[in-house]
Amino acid sequence: MEERKIKVGITHGDINGVGYEVILKTFANPAMLELCTPVVYGSPKVAAYHRKAMDLQANFSIVNSASEAQDGRLSIVSSTEDELKVELSKPTAEGGQAALDALEKAMCEYGEGLFDVLVTAPANPDTMRAGDFTFSGHEAYLEERSGKNSKALPVLLKDDFRMALVTGVMPVKEAASILSQELVMEKIETFHRSLKVDFGIDSPRIAVFSLNPYAGNGISEGSEEERIIIPALEAMSKRGVLCFGPYAADAFMGAGNYKHFDGVLAMYYGQGATPFMTLATSEGVRFTAGLPIVHTAPVHGAAYDMAGKGIASEDSFRQAVYVALDVFRRRRTEAEISARPLRKQYYEKRDDSDKLKLDTVEED
Repeated sequence: MEERKIKVGITHGDINGVGYEVILKTFANPAMLELCTPVVYGSPKVAAYHRKAMDLQANFSIVNSASEAQDGRLSIVSSTEDELKVELSKPTAEGGQAALDALEKAMCEYGEGLFDVLVTAPANPDTMRAGDFTFSGHEAYLEERSGKNSKALPVLLKDDFRMALVTGVMPVKEAASILSQELVMEKIETFHRSLKVDFGIDSPRIAVFSLNPYAGNGISEGSEEERIIIPALEAMSKRGVLCFGPYAADAFMGAGNYKHFDGVLAMYYGQGATPFMTLATSEGVRFTAGLPIVHTAPVHGAAYDMAGKGIASEDSFRQAVYVALDVFRRRRTEAEISARPLRKQYYEKRDDSDKLKLDTVEED
């Protein structure tokens, strides 16, 4: 029998941004409808407004829930107020509430098993917080909805370049204050598991950034490397995880050493996002590792400066759909293998011979 198409739940994001533009452009391509069954949680009226304003060639059906979505069609579930005021290029409380309404409706239907993966169009956490949204972003919200035993790990990725973040969007001084050996170990473990299961890498190699410049070796640099990061790396290495560092972010990225690893773990948002966005903005994807739900998003924000002009690229959003589909298939395969395990015939022997040694960059 033919395998059913994966059903993709999509939240419309900020109605004043480029969310509907990138959604409609993506699924105007019939080939995308061959890969999956997309269901948008949002507003049919707002979708029609954006489609007309930018003369986009995309049709959609209005359904009551994802259970009614048909293959080969883009469907929209009405998830917010019927009468919404669209103010293109402007962050508004109404736009934030509409984004939150769509997210909550989507998660309710996900809980009922009505779709398989979640892709969120760009929203503005600041306007969402004007309502009942108390989280820093989608990852924190989804972590809360998934239960206390699930820990989200934001991963920015493009092809084989994967940048994970120990801490999310917050002031740097706050990120430094919450850093601990336990937290770093938790994030390494989550990243390691995701690289194996979600990306199919048997023995992933993870590079870990230092918190301080020069990897903490400067005269007046901090001591987090010696107290927190190095002990975390040593503890995880004893568990068989191939993790290396800590590396100074500037020298590491400048030398292109990220190409030698399956993933890189940054200590805070700016440390990881800045080099990633410099190298991979156009087709980059934000993936949330560590949660039961498969969640992806484009790496760009609501892009108010482009809203309504028809010039926003859908590349990042389309890649987010691709990644969600690939991860879902790999998790499904892993679940099938785990359900019928083969008897282990030998034990893998590890030593330190495969540790990658990079030249350290010393201060002039």
